[in-house]
Amino acid sequence: MKILLLNGVNMNMLGKRDKRFYGEDTLFELERKVMAYAGDFGIAVACAQSNEEGTLVNILQQANCDGIVFNAGAYSHYSYALRDCIECINIPVVETHMSDIYSREDFRKIDVLKDVCAECFYGKGIQSYFDAVDFLRTNYGGKK
Repeated sequence: MKILLLNGVNMNMLGKRDKRFYGEDTLFELERKVMAYAGDFGIAVACAQSNEEGTLVNILQQANCDGIVFNAGAYSHYSYALRDCIECINIPVVETHMSDIYSREDFRKIDVLKDVCAECFYGKGIQSYFDAVDFLRTNYGGKK
């Protein structure tokens, strides 16, 4: 099984952002931890990140994998372009958020991606990513 770990806008600022919500890890450290976790199940992980909505759309459209773990960052709250893209690709996308978007500011409670994603995990820091990997491997053919 091969998974794409895709992070969106401002996720490259991990380690510098509000540590109450995003923890201490940098994006590089988060990627390495997810790769190690998935690797324990024989799952290969490719990583990508972009702050640009169109680039994220291109990455999703060109993805060659069995599943996608996607933290779109703030784009989750208003990007209909990403929503439409996820809806038309034939790859399961699992949305992740490190913080609990439903207990923060009102604008974060809007999630235009959730209805086109296979599942959503939020509020558990890096564990949200591990839960997404587990969901994909359990439901889309990963090794146990």
